[in-house]
Amino acid sequence: MKDTSFAIHPGTKKTIDNDSYYDIGNLIAMKNDDKIIRFTCEQGYVNIKYYRDDIVRITMNPYQEPLMESTFAVVLDSEDVSISVTDKEDEVILKSSKLTTIVKKAPFRITVLDQDGKILVEETKRGMGYNDKKEVICFKSMDEADHFYGFGEKTSFLDKRGEKMTMFNSDVYAPHNPETDPLYQSIPYFMTLRDGRAHGIYFDNSYKTTFDLKTNKDTYSFSAEGGQLDYYVLAGPTPKDVLEQYTALTGRMPIPPKWAIGYHQSRYSYETEQEVRELVKTFLDKEIPLDVVYLDIHYMNGYRVFTFDNSRFPSIDKLVKDMKDVGIRIVPIVDPGVKEDPEYHIFQEGVREDHFCKYIDGKIYYGDVWPGNSAFPDFINSEVRKWWGEKHRFYSELGIEGIWNDMNEPAVFNETKTMDLKVIHDKDGELKTHREMHNMYGFMMGEATYQGMKKLLKGKRPFLLTRAGFAGIQRYAAVWTGDNRSFWEHLAMAIPMCLNLGVSGVAFSGTDVGGFAHDCNGELLARWTQVGAFTPFFRNHTVIDSVRQEPWAFGEEYGEIIKKYIQLRYIWLPHLYKLFVETSRTGLPVMRPLFMEYPDDKNTFNLSDQFMIGDNVIIAPILQPNTYHRVVYLPEGKWYDYWTDESIEGGKHILVEAELDKLPIFVREGSIITHGPVKQSTMVPADEIIVHLYPKQSGVIEYTLYDDDGETFSYQNGEYLEKKITCDLSDDRIDVAIEDVVANYQPTWKKMVLKVHDTTSKLNVFVNQQKVAEDQISFDEETKVSSITLK
Repeated sequence: MKDTSFAIHPGTKKTIDNDSYYDIGNLIAMKNDDKIIRFTCEQGYVNIKYYRDDIVRITMNPYQEPLMESTFAVVLDSEDVSISVTDKEDEVILKSSKLTTIVKKAPFRITVLDQDGKILVEETKRGMGYNDKKEVICFKSMDEADHFYGFGEKTSFLDKRGEKMTMFNSDVYAPHNPETDPLYQSIPYFMTLRDGRAHGIYFDNSYKTTFDLKTNKDTYSFSAEGGQLDYYVLAGPTPKDVLEQYTALTGRMPIPPKWAIGYHQSRYSYETEQEVRELVKTFLDKEIPLDVVYLDIHYMNGYRVFTFDNSRFPSIDKLVKDMKDVGIRIVPIVDPGVKEDPEYHIFQEGVREDHFCKYIDGKIYYGDVWPGNSAFPDFINSEVRKWWGEKHRFYSELGIEGIWNDMNEPAVFNETKTMDLKVIHDKDGELKTHREMHNMYGFMMGEATYQGMKKLLKGKRPFLLTRAGFAGIQRYAAVWTGDNRSFWEHLAMAIPMCLNLGVSGVAFSGTDVGGFAHDCNGELLARWTQVGAFTPFFRNHTVIDSVRQEPWAFGEEYGEIIKKYIQLRYIWLPHLYKLFVETSRTGLPVMRPLFMEYPDDKNTFNLSDQFMIGDNVIIAPILQPNTYHRVVYLPEGKWYDYWTDESIEGGKHILVEAELDKLPIFVREGSIITHGPVKQSTMVPADEIIVHLYPKQSGVIEYTLYDDDGETFSYQNGEYLEKKITCDLSDDRIDVAIEDVVANYQPTWKKMVLKVHDTTSKLNVFVNQQKVAEDQISFDEETKVSSITLK
């Protein structure tokens, strides 16, 4: 039910008594126990443990010595860190090479400093505490210069200072606006940027948690409805360092299959096999690239998972094969709800083998979702996860390599919108309430699905898309931001949402291009597709009762622009794929906020309508209707307009013209970007690769070109190609060195074309100290680009 104005009637205001709050009190005793420093306080217990020189864990339990267990999110084993412990009269000092933790004794207060002695986090009047409801809370000082990022999937602007946010996975169909909170994902982690330096905090608690950066001007807090206060301080000092530390703690994504970073088309729903075939035929006839078609819930028999409706999809095995033959994958939706039907084999197995969530008295919990009354697998249990993963053989034997998890918050059609919090989960013999495990449910469904598919595909990389998740979900799945709408405001909100997901370790994210609910139009779809072409996950998806939203739906004028940017995605695939590889190694996102590269530049701190691809490309889309210009901020240095090759000095805001067919893109000087040809899908082999060099006035430019088979895990055994390209440009001469760093994969392309921008017609080119013949060099007088063909 939607609120009316009665909600703010003065007579409806209720008095809320102040909750009890118990401070941890003074220090009573301390002992050093196997790298864990254990403190006993007047009203609780605290453990401090260094996991690395630059990561320290602080755990408080009001009632007993803290359990040094972790949620499923944490994968980092603690290293053997050398720390010094100095016990003074009024404080204890714990010191590694990169972090110093100072513990004041009366009252017990913690301050963490970096290796230069700068304060990262500090407790003052209030520190750690709890209340009669067994909620735990921690207060930290907030500096005037602090800016806050991360927190996973949140609406509103990039910088979250001044906001209060809740972590409790929730199915929110409408509305999505700046005050909508919480949403589908819970990632209790954030990064603080202060005076050009960054640090992070990860709060490892799966209960409903709250981050309050709003109530007090000089203090922020984070709290949980239960469990321990258990958090990690990440030293930084750069934003990139924080992300490396956080993703070392919670894991990094594997390299996705190449087809997963192509263009995806979806609708709720493509209801029949014939509709799918006609859809794909139109893509092929119009030569619009496509890699994935999704099947929403209508493909199933009565919405029963692991079934197909034979009347709608009479030859699904042939459909999957025919689609793959033209380079397209079928990805079906799989929800957690299992229909209560005694003649349905999945339900039978789940009951017989005790795989479903239950109450403490042993009765199965049932909730209403798409199939009607349904049971829910207990994904917190490892045997249930194995069972669920194995059930995906139904899909893998059809040739399906990707799965879409939805409704996995879990969503239930009732007043609370989710499972009864009194439901009990069996964590391999340890009983846990759903109140504690709610935020973990979708995450563990993702683990079950991904690991199951990985085993079944026998060496091929699976693809998983999920709506719900927790910290560390990047290990298993891509994330989309759920049921947005075809509003310009939602297009604008897509950028900071994806940026903060990237800052939160979830690099493979995107939105429903064009909007899910409501009716899109040609202009909005064109502008949204321009943004989507550079978001890591690129899918057009819309609701069943909306107008059609395929690329050609709004006529030829808009269709050609939309096609152009889907094609542009494929042109950029070699470079984007390289960035995904970097993400798998370092945790750095493909799509980045500008502050990550320019942490000292105040103009970047809340820049929510621009983003970067890697460390050297700025995307500045149009986000309003009937608008053909915008202000773009270019940081210090020289930048090139991607379309015109005009060079522009940065460190200022500029006004850019952008007709409907133009997405403003700027490349930083000293950059190398790799491109491939336009092709119908990622499965079409490329015969050449184009290396674009944007020179700088002096100095060497380096780039590592990466390629592998894009389909298997062979890269983990060293079967990939890495070429180091080094360019030194001076006056009318360029020296290029191309060195095979790893040469255990033979790419499909046989020809490399080097394009040197902003140059002259008299360019002398030397490759590996050999002069390139003049007939291999051409020069474009208009663009000032020299093209060098290398065999």
